[in-house]
Amino acid sequence: MDSHSQIEINENSPQYLESIRSSSTRSILSKTSGGHSLREVSFSELGLKPVRHGSRGAESEGFSASYKEIHDDDARLIYINDPDKTNEKFDFAGNSIRTGKYSILTFLPRNLFEQFHRVAYIYFLAIAILNQLPQLAVFGRGASIMPLAFVLVITAVKDAYEDYRRHRSDKIENSRLAWVLVNDKFQQIRWKDIRVGEIIRVFADETLPCDMVLLSTSDSTGVAYVQTTNLDGESNLKTRYAKQETQMKNLENEKISVLIKCEKPNRNIYGFQANMDVDGKHISLGPSNIILRGCELKNTNWAVGVAVYAGRETKAMLNNSGAPSKRSRLETRMNREIIFLSIFLCTLCGIISVLHGIWLRHHKDELDLMQFYRKKDYSEAEVEDYNYYGWGMEIFFVFLMSVIVFQIMIPISLYISMELVRVGQAFFMIRDNRMYDEASSSRFQCRALNINEDLGQIKYVFSDKTGTLTENKMEFQCASIGGIDYSSGKDSFEDGQIGNLYPGREQVFRTKMKVKVDPELLNISKRKHTSEGRHVQDFFLALAACNTIVPLTVETPDPAVKLIDYQGESPDEQALAYAAAAYGFMLVERTSGHIVIDIQGERQRFNVLGLHEFDSDRKRMSVILGCPDKAIKVFVKGADTSMFSVIDRSQNLNILKATEVHLQTYSSKGLRTLVVGMRELSSSEFEQWQSSYEVASTALMGRASLLRKVANSIEHHLSILGASGIEDKLQQGVPEAIESLRTAGMKVWVLTGDKQETAISIGYSSKLLTSKMTQIVINNNSKESCRKSLNEALAVSKKLADAPSGGSGNGLGQLALIIDGTSLVYVLDSELEKELFELASKCDVVLCCRVAPLQKAGIVALIKSRTDDMTLAIGDGANDVSMIQMADVGIGISGQEGRQAVMASDFAMGQFRFLVPLLLVHGHWNYQRMSYMILYNFYRNAVFVLILFWYVLFTSYTLTTAITDWSSVLYSVLYTSVPTIIVGVLDKDLSRTSLLKHPQLYGAGHRQESYNGKLFWVTMLDTLWQSAAAFFVPLLAYWGSNVDGPSLGDIWTLGVVVMVNVHLAMDVFRWYWITHAAIWGSIIATFVCVMVIDILPFLPGYWAFFHVVKTELFWACLLLIMVGALLPRFAVKVFVQYFGHNDLQVAREAEKFGNSRHSQTQIEMNQIFYSPQR
Repeated sequence: MDSHSQIEINENSPQYLESIRSSSTRSILSKTSGGHSLREVSFSELGLKPVRHGSRGAESEGFSASYKEIHDDDARLIYINDPDKTNEKFDFAGNSIRTGKYSILTFLPRNLFEQFHRVAYIYFLAIAILNQLPQLAVFGRGASIMPLAFVLVITAVKDAYEDYRRHRSDKIENSRLAWVLVNDKFQQIRWKDIRVGEIIRVFADETLPCDMVLLSTSDSTGVAYVQTTNLDGESNLKTRYAKQETQMKNLENEKISVLIKCEKPNRNIYGFQANMDVDGKHISLGPSNIILRGCELKNTNWAVGVAVYAGRETKAMLNNSGAPSKRSRLETRMNREIIFLSIFLCTLCGIISVLHGIWLRHHKDELDLMQFYRKKDYSEAEVEDYNYYGWGMEIFFVFLMSVIVFQIMIPISLYISMELVRVGQAFFMIRDNRMYDEASSSRFQCRALNINEDLGQIKYVFSDKTGTLTENKMEFQCASIGGIDYSSGKDSFEDGQIGNLYPGREQVFRTKMKVKVDPELLNISKRKHTSEGRHVQDFFLALAACNTIVPLTVETPDPAVKLIDYQGESPDEQALAYAAAAYGFMLVERTSGHIVIDIQGERQRFNVLGLHEFDSDRKRMSVILGCPDKAIKVFVKGADTSMFSVIDRSQNLNILKATEVHLQTYSSKGLRTLVVGMRELSSSEFEQWQSSYEVASTALMGRASLLRKVANSIEHHLSILGASGIEDKLQQGVPEAIESLRTAGMKVWVLTGDKQETAISIGYSSKLLTSKMTQIVINNNSKESCRKSLNEALAVSKKLADAPSGGSGNGLGQLALIIDGTSLVYVLDSELEKELFELASKCDVVLCCRVAPLQKAGIVALIKSRTDDMTLAIGDGANDVSMIQMADVGIGISGQEGRQAVMASDFAMGQFRFLVPLLLVHGHWNYQRMSYMILYNFYRNAVFVLILFWYVLFTSYTLTTAITDWSSVLYSVLYTSVPTIIVGVLDKDLSRTSLLKHPQLYGAGHRQESYNGKLFWVTMLDTLWQSAAAFFVPLLAYWGSNVDGPSLGDIWTLGVVVMVNVHLAMDVFRWYWITHAAIWGSIIATFVCVMVIDILPFLPGYWAFFHVVKTELFWACLLLIMVGALLPRFAVKVFVQYFGHNDLQVAREAEKFGNSRHSQTQIEMNQIFYSPQR
């Protein structure tokens, strides 16, 4: 964006509105309260207060648990190698795990209890119970219970199989073996028998059976390397340490008395706080001293530890909550129609009851001896009534009997059909090769089967940036050192030899990853005796040393060459370490006490005297090194916002200003930036720091805050060394994907923790932002300034909307809102939410920068609470979990930041671009199919009920039925269910090519074209007509004949089945052989079943079918039923499609008639992209 086109809004420029028309490219900056400083909320602030989505700092309440102080009441005491004493007073969990939901005894009651959470099941259970009463028995008692029993059994079998698999997995896990110290000797016992307090030995490449505190390792310094892939999906090695006080002890031959006092079990896999008493000495323990269940020991021969959490109390099991349960929006709306059907059912029953009461009044004198009724019993001397309960009770019983007869008005089979259809849809989504990620060899995952159709109605897409829009594979691009910008641009070369080869004692070491280097900077780094060269060397020494990288040596086919592979928790650290190695500063060894760096071919050992890891409060990390020349230096790197406050501005002011300019340039290019500084410590300063650090690290109270204070005590008055720029490249196809989503009518919001400049740059490169958009930027530090900025922005948006170019469709009226996390602190969970929502709803794009995880969830909650539009959140990291779970649909990316997002998601995939086929193709298909299937099920069941209703009107309202009980039951279960499932899984109204070529077609889901109240009532009117045609055609045809009721019942059964299946066939868009088999096979199956039922002599209607099937009138009736019932529907359908064009019909015609009308199709499409959004 051109700098001359920016317009600043502040308190001193009230004339800002007059300048709106002056430029086509505008950026409206709100700086009411100044700069970009962030408000931080400490863990203690969040500890006892309700969580606010606008709060910053803590990731979640769960993460703050490990930072609470350990009080005696809240602690657990572990006596090492004394499990009996450890478990004597405290009820600690055993190490056996159980993920299964049921046992043999609890399966039946618990499963039934869970299934009957569906109100419809309770309705059908009540119907079945009523039918068991003699006064109300309409159907056979077995037949009445069969539909509900069938559905319950199918679901129970599915649940039982899933639980069996969980139990089988648990048994395998619990039966694994581990080495445990028993009677001063390590013995193998099963995992499930391990107890808290026992000492365990784990060998290389073995999995840890429980959470244990490290006591000693095969490394003399107490270092162990672990891989947490099974826990969070991260493949990089993590470093863990044993305390030297226990490392030096021989646990097998030496009796030790050690007590660990640790926090109670919690879900925070990144936090741990404990104290250990060894020989009267108090030692602090932290996250670097514990290894969690599920981790694997790597590059360490063995490690010994003590179990502190076991079984269900381990952090892995506490985090094993699975994906959240969500309900489909379509299913929720379906409940409204079920209520209407219930009212309609009660209305029919009420009509029958009233008419029956009138009939009883008119025939009250004839009831004593009337055939089929006979109120009086004259067989005995004393005349009695035949179960006659009086006029009022007879009406009431008829009402209940009507409910029983008409019960299938509420389609119980619909629920099981929906489950089966969703399984089929999920199968085809998973097998879609267009959503297969070759880089990670991962297919699409469908973790929630109950919201497939929601994918076709998404209006808001909330996306993380790093790892979701970008690859999260960092590449070092440029550096600013000593105020000079060294950029690896077009003139750079990729050096795979000179920059990466170093002679060792007997072999050559080469880094695994190649890095582009700047030739000039590479030459300067070799000048040891110039001030410029020393400055560059200090910069790269900081990059090589100020990290937690673990260098691993990898063998190659050439025995003289070995690769150095850097493993670390942060991709940024890995990129910087590889960059330092490329310029001649190769980290080759790390222990808990020292590091070895190969500097220009000369190996130098640096003692690691102290390390303050990165935390969210300081936003920087530091390392204190004892250099070979006996000097003590502290190297610090961190975010610019935190580093500039601790740099000594009295020195090198020009370098500082130049670095700030370079940082702005890097950020505008979308690069991730870090600032590096250092200073030399005097002996007295170091000794003071060392004593303060020992006190803080062993403190029983306030350890975390004390350690921060100690870090701050040396992280000041730094000399600036420079800054780095790391590129996180966009994933393949991201710009095209975002453009397709926006063309489809979706609003794409990006929620990121990155700097504003970086986010804006990524916005442009991903085509989220365009040069024609008006940008509204809000950065504030107070509630009142936020209110003022929002009001100003609303005025701007209104002015733009009223401007002549606002709706011209050329993009000039499009708005982009850019707001930072500090402003959101004051907006979310306050009365300003209304203004923010009003502003955001008028914007085409929203970028939220520097936001915390809870703020991401708060933004999603804001949209959900103030609109009925569907929301989708997509992310790849643990910081995206709250957002993913808050959205209607949550999607996890299988990326570089672990599997926390995947484990909390409804769907998972490998690339952001897969959103396009997922939503525009599968989402559209799923929504269209499920919408039609629901309406069709309503129609199919209502038609059958209405035929029963018409028959009751001609039988004196006695609730007798001509259709047999078994045909009534099999109608929904067998006769008509299979075709709906097949069509629901396979039918496609449009091809994949058309849906991807014309994203506007997705708007049908936004407009609810396939399922709405109007369609429901039109379907019910059509149902009323079809039922009348199906009933009266046979009735009039056989009027006055000697055909009995069961024969007519068979005609009605067959006529209805043929009619509803032909009705379905009329609506099928794409035919497959299995579709033909399902539809026509169901008709044939119905004929066979009717014949079998009428063959059985113990069932009513014996041989009835064979009395009528041999006559021509029977076949004429079936033909007349189809023509009379379906001809009006066919005529209306042709009329609507011919005169009432919509996008889908136009696209189908384009597919049918080829490419000749593609240009016309493009014109006729709704212009969703530029149409008003609300």
